[in-house]
Amino acid sequence: MRIGNDVPAGELRGAVWRKSGRSNANGDCVEMAGLPGGGAAIRNSRDPEGAALVYTRSEIAAFILGVKDGDFDDLVGG
Repeated sequence: MRIGNDVPAGELRGAVWRKSGRSNANGDCVEMAGLPGGGAAIRNSRDPEGAALVYTRSEIAAFILGVKDGDFDDLVGG
């Protein structure tokens, strides 16, 4: 299995995609999946076979902690 930022999400074998409980009914959401070795992938739910962005464990941890700290609140008007 090829893992990189240009891999189609459907080629990430064993990926179990999940989305936030805050996603809306129109399907406008970002989905994430854990990967073997501890990394994570992100895809757009409107294009489930499109490109996935793949991150290492430390990259995704920094992002999630930044979200929790409010680093990106301005992107949603908060």
